[in-house]
Amino acid sequence: MAVPGTIVLWSDIACPWATLAVHRLRCARTRLGLDDHVVLDHRAFPLELVNGRCTPRRILGAEVPVAGSLAPEFGWKVWQAPDSEWPVTTLPALEAVQAAKAQGLGASERLDIELRKAFFAESRCISMRHVILDVAGSVSELDVDELAAALDDGRARDELIEQWRAQKDGPVKGSPHLFFSDGSDVANPGITLHWEGEHGSGFPVVDSYDPSIYETLLRRA
Repeated sequence: MAVPGTIVLWSDIACPWATLAVHRLRCARTRLGLDDHVVLDHRAFPLELVNGRCTPRRILGAEVPVAGSLAPEFGWKVWQAPDSEWPVTTLPALEAVQAAKAQGLGASERLDIELRKAFFAESRCISMRHVILDVAGSVSELDVDELAAALDDGRARDELIEQWRAQKDGPVKGSPHLFFSDGSDVANPGITLHWEGEHGSGFPVVDSYDPSIYETLLRRA
């Protein structure tokens, strides 16, 4: 599923654990001097289609402080905007990341992390076209007009849906799940956790966390 120098990463933009992994991988890559040698190839694991529900605010409200405590420099915040601006869907944002691949994996990767920051650190409604394009404007590698045209004619929509359907009976187990050129894979790297109580009323507990895993994975890639 991957070629040397590429990590294929399946996830949802609104998944805190995936966002933690993406952020930590990018930081470790820079620290190791591998920015020009390893790229993340983002694939969509749309949790709203997998689980048949909109972006679950109560669950994320419990997860964000826990995930955020493991990488506070990312700037995590629980939702600060009005309730009416909560992004009930991440499909447009996921589609934009796929559409950006036409301009290079690097451009797609940058858009992905900026959309995650917009949601988790800035409380922006990444369901909206104008928000996605405004975020895209901060990505120097992207031609925003070309991305807008791609969103408007839906040229990446089939790819998004095909990725969702392909993983239904495939090897992808959740968000995030990483695949490497040597045939190995790892889900939610470095973290084991469990929930106390029911989703939406309880809270996640991290049983163990090993941030050194990200350097190991980058060297493997």
